[in-house]
Amino acid sequence: MNSSSVNTPEVALHVNTPIVNNLPVNLSHVNSSSVNTPEVALQRESVNPELSVTPMEELDLLIKWLGPVSIQHATSIRVANAMNSSTALQRIWKRLDDRYGAPESIYDAIKNKLNNDQSNRTLANSTFFDKLACQSEVVEYNLKSCGGARTSHGRVARDCVIESWDGAYKFNLPSVLECDDVPNVREEIPTPEAARYHPHLRDIANLIPPIDHRAEIMLLIGRDLIDAHHVLEQRIGPVHTPYAQRLKRGWVVVGECCLGQIHKSTSVNVNKTFVANGHTTILTPCKNRFDVKEQSICEICDDPIFVRTSADEKPAMSQNDKYFMKMMDEQFKKSHGGKWIAPLPFLPDRPRLPNNRDQALKRMKLLQKSMAHDEQRQNLFIDFMGKVLQNGHAERAPKLDPHQECWYLPIFGVSSAKNPNKIRCVFDSSARYNNISLNQVLNTGPDLTNMLLGILLSFRKERIAVTADIEQMFYNFCVSEEHRDYLRFLWFEDNDPQKPLVDYKMTVHVFGNSTSPAVATYGIRKIVENSEEDVKAFVNNDFYVDDGLTSLPTVPQAVSLLSRTSKAFEMEGIKMHKIASNSDKVMMEFPPNALADGVRDLTLEQLPVQRSLGLLWDLNTDTFTYESTNDA
Repeated sequence: MNSSSVNTPEVALHVNTPIVNNLPVNLSHVNSSSVNTPEVALQRESVNPELSVTPMEELDLLIKWLGPVSIQHATSIRVANAMNSSTALQRIWKRLDDRYGAPESIYDAIKNKLNNDQSNRTLANSTFFDKLACQSEVVEYNLKSCGGARTSHGRVARDCVIESWDGAYKFNLPSVLECDDVPNVREEIPTPEAARYHPHLRDIANLIPPIDHRAEIMLLIGRDLIDAHHVLEQRIGPVHTPYAQRLKRGWVVVGECCLGQIHKSTSVNVNKTFVANGHTTILTPCKNRFDVKEQSICEICDDPIFVRTSADEKPAMSQNDKYFMKMMDEQFKKSHGGKWIAPLPFLPDRPRLPNNRDQALKRMKLLQKSMAHDEQRQNLFIDFMGKVLQNGHAERAPKLDPHQECWYLPIFGVSSAKNPNKIRCVFDSSARYNNISLNQVLNTGPDLTNMLLGILLSFRKERIAVTADIEQMFYNFCVSEEHRDYLRFLWFEDNDPQKPLVDYKMTVHVFGNSTSPAVATYGIRKIVENSEEDVKAFVNNDFYVDDGLTSLPTVPQAVSLLSRTSKAFEMEGIKMHKIASNSDKVMMEFPPNALADGVRDLTLEQLPVQRSLGLLWDLNTDTFTYESTNDA
């Protein structure tokens, strides 16, 4: 045997030292009362009357078995209190109790874990169990090797003893798991001939017994039996040569081939990579590498406080967010007339709002004066408010009862320099009166708006891209009757600027309320919750407030998705319009009034540029463009 065939008996990661170093051992069962197992040694009264462990041992248990995020926090606390393990332990438990509650679940899990067979790392194959006539329960454990991770099942052997052939040392084995993947590679067993090949090992060659080809390799001793790995003596030679170690079981030779090493591949395949230690490699990894992963508390305890989920890296909902969602789930409903109604989600324990009519009147007088000097601007306001009143989005407000709580919304207009002939009336819900505003007492709820970058990336994923818009999204959802007096405003009687100002109140959620985006987003998702899966995915994942952008592989798929989504909204009195696509065939399937401005005449040789979420989309070249202005 040449030097490259001499290798270590250690196995990488958590499981080490299979009995492949040609050191014979005797196996026997012993009475459990004579074995000082870890299950007996690790107990702690403060955790559970049945457990008695030191603070340092309890720290080890927690850091070993908590979930990944909690492990990071527990490790940081332990480092910060390195000189006082009791203080570190108290702080870790306090954090777990504050964050998750139910500490008794963790206590029980630790107690079970101490008696759980899956915490062991020593493995043996089926022959081992058959020879000992072991008839134990079958348990489940996770085994990770270079070939990947998988769940396995096997018997458990307890109270076993191994001893060196000369009887000088005995070891009480921890619980042994049944695993038929124990390495059986005899060419890696050190031999006397291999030792004699190297001058610095020749004096121990006679202490290494020859290979017994009749002996079966059945046992893989892990680091859970640490005494078996104590190095009593060693022989070190020149660079790039094997070295030898004397353990209590005898001499082993540690070389540089096979176990824990990299094997050169005879061919390179660039279409597949292996992963080892977090880095990719094109070399074939050693097949004798194992990682037996024990289950964490979240896997053995009924209380899933440490379960890993896809939402772990996202901000958790606050108590106000949960309160918002609960309110929507309970009060978002349909009226007898078929309209969807949602409450104004006020914060719990909010202050009472004062009557700010005087403030709203002053603001309205200023707007009235401004419109008197700009007839075009006045006409745009009158047209906008005329549609609001005509569509039933606002109504005359009756006289208030004495001491009735209410709020008046000042109005201002917003127009674009690119489209000066269009104005949008915004209700100023942030206007403060007596140091308070409507938005201050409203619960904005969780951020239900999808990430802009994710939508844009998905928008250009497939060949056929489409966009659509929900008409007057906020106005599609009515406000509960009892909350409409918080949306009062002043406007001209009968929408006539020659008549006096009177009280109106909005009947729908308004542009300006901080809660409107969350309410409307909740609403459109609620509407499609019983629709086909692709329609739900489109509305839930590819809408940025009222703008929907997505892409599909083919024209028929794009037309089908838009048609079914539009129909789902139409059945609830909501209009989806402003459809545009990089495919003329898609747009030809919809009536002109459903298409975006500028693309209704598909006979044009040059289609106009569309605006989508702040980007300019050139349908002719199917590219995004940008505009920059020089304000200087």
